[in-house]
Amino acid sequence: MRNTKSTILENVEIAPGIYSMMIETEGSRFSHPGQFAMVQVPEKFLRRPISVCRFDGDRYTLVYRVVGDGTRIMSRMESGDELDVLTGLGNGYDVGVLPQDVYIIGGGIGIPPMLGLVRALTMEGKSCKVILGYNSEKEIFLLDQFRDLCDDVTVMTADGSSGKKGFVTDAFDVADVACACGPLAMLKALDPKVKDGFFSLEARMGCGFGACMGCSVKTVDGSRRVCKEGPVFRKDELLWDQLV
Repeated sequence: MRNTKSTILENVEIAPGIYSMMIETEGSRFSHPGQFAMVQVPEKFLRRPISVCRFDGDRYTLVYRVVGDGTRIMSRMESGDELDVLTGLGNGYDVGVLPQDVYIIGGGIGIPPMLGLVRALTMEGKSCKVILGYNSEKEIFLLDQFRDLCDDVTVMTADGSSGKKGFVTDAFDVADVACACGPLAMLKALDPKVKDGFFSLEARMGCGFGACMGCSVKTVDGSRRVCKEGPVFRKDELLWDQLV
């Protein structure tokens, strides 16, 4: 974890209500795809947790959806503005333990961190199968970047306006190993179709580094903090009937 001033290099809308913010932080400490940052938003007390989409040295990209006052303020920030950011938070995905042809599944705003994972797998010479879920064609974002990295990308839209109609669970019968990030309902639906894998959870967070215990979830090994022991968990660790 590193608390430092960061400079916005770019902040652009890439789909309705979806923004991509590129930031430069000297000594940024991201090391694994799936980690996240805690962004201090002007005029707001609590930081906003946002998964890193990709990172390269001191530069990294956060893709976020405008859902409230905090992210609305972020969307109005411009190149050259400074932010106070905690970087390198959470455990992320361990690319070394993932096999060839692993399924990479993202839904909604859970899609951005999966791009970083696909990029890391590609750099390790590992192939994967990507499934992306959107509500409709007009909400599609980052698709070209996924296709630049992977030849096997399936797009699912709830209304059938692009790709195949349905949800990510409709795109396959069973997966031996999968990594997934998205709404809790999506992850719960994926659980019985995935034999083994790693799922990333979203949670409300107070501190982002494990001090406040506010993001704890129940697992087979007791309570675990999404911000510290997660956000990525082995799917069989999680007690799905106790996740809300």
